[in-house]
Amino acid sequence: MVDTRRVCFLLKVRADRAEEYRERHEHVWDDMRAALAEAGWRNYSLFLREDGLLVGYLETEDFERSRAAMESTEVNARWQAEMAEFFEELDGRAPDAAMRPLAEVFHLD
Repeated sequence: MVDTRRVCFLLKVRADRAEEYRERHEHVWDDMRAALAEAGWRNYSLFLREDGLLVGYLETEDFERSRAAMESTEVNARWQAEMAEFFEELDGRAPDAAMRPLAEVFHLD
């Protein structure tokens, strides 16, 4: 049986760019979707609050391995470069590099 890890993270989208950020995610490139799936990102969802708080959720066997697999793709480099302008507090990092998983404290099976 494969051990699945649930990962939740927070990022901050610039509130004045939130609507455009939503619109961009209505048209995620097919090759980006394929790369995510190949890298082991499953059940990946993003939730955006009006003030720009972004909550991400995914399931994977190994988050660091899955993130590294995405980092090695050309499509991810293009996507991250386009999306970086939407975020606050990246400190020079790409948005995917700024993701810090939250500690899971409860899960109802």
